[in-house]
Amino acid sequence: MFDGFWDNVSRYPRFLVTIILGIFVNTFGWLTPLFKRPVTAIALIGFLVGLLIFVSLTLRAMLGLSAI
Repeated sequence: MFDGFWDNVSRYPRFLVTIILGIFVNTFGWLTPLFKRPVTAIALIGFLVGLLIFVSLTLRAMLGLSAI
């Protein structure tokens, strides 16, 4: 009755990772042509770093983690 139960259960984490990677690739796949030209790549990396710093500083200020 439960011959392949654990084999079937072990497939779920692999399926979850596949789904998450698929969502990531489809969400950010449109950015790959922008990395082909150095000017747009530098601008895009600068924008992403700036966005990450902005979100980090905003969350720190909102949560009161450190005085800036």
